[in-house]
Amino acid sequence: MAHISTGDLFRQAVERGDLLGRKVKAYMGKGALVPDEITIQMVIDRLAQPSKQKGIILDGFPRNVAQAESLDRALKTWGKAVSKVVYIRVSRSELVRRLSSRWLCRQCQVPYTWDGVGDAGTCRECGGELYQRADDFPETVKKRLEVYFRDTAPLIDYYRQRNKLVEIDGEGDVKKVTGRIVSAVSGRT
Repeated sequence: MAHISTGDLFRQAVERGDLLGRKVKAYMGKGALVPDEITIQMVIDRLAQPSKQKGIILDGFPRNVAQAESLDRALKTWGKAVSKVVYIRVSRSELVRRLSSRWLCRQCQVPYTWDGVGDAGTCRECGGELYQRADDFPETVKKRLEVYFRDTAPLIDYYRQRNKLVEIDGEGDVKKVTGRIVSAVSGRT
């Protein structure tokens, strides 16, 4: 399946440094959501690109009911529809801990977890410097979570009412959670 991440689309726009990228950067730096009209257009443009993949996994989209409705309308014009939405349930404290300890390699973008003890070090893959994105600083993470619970959590009911929601327990180690997600996506739940 193709993986389309709004975070990746946003970071690519920021790296380009064009007008759109500067707008996106301003919102991300504050921990605020990028406005719907920008986000929807970026995702729809990406979905319109040809793909030989068997399906698509949307990561970080939709983030609110208006985006979900726009996605449904766009997919309908192509004779398609959302088949499943995976909701990974994780406690707020665990979300803050996980996101605040996320670091990336500047060169190859391999993610690492670092709890603040000792030296963040270098990438084991390429030797590059590890850094923490501004949107992963603890205060920004807390702001992002406030926005999530206000704007995004209503999607749980939106997709539950349409019988498309699959809830996954996101607590525990990566291997177990990954197994739960794979089972849900493949229809083994």
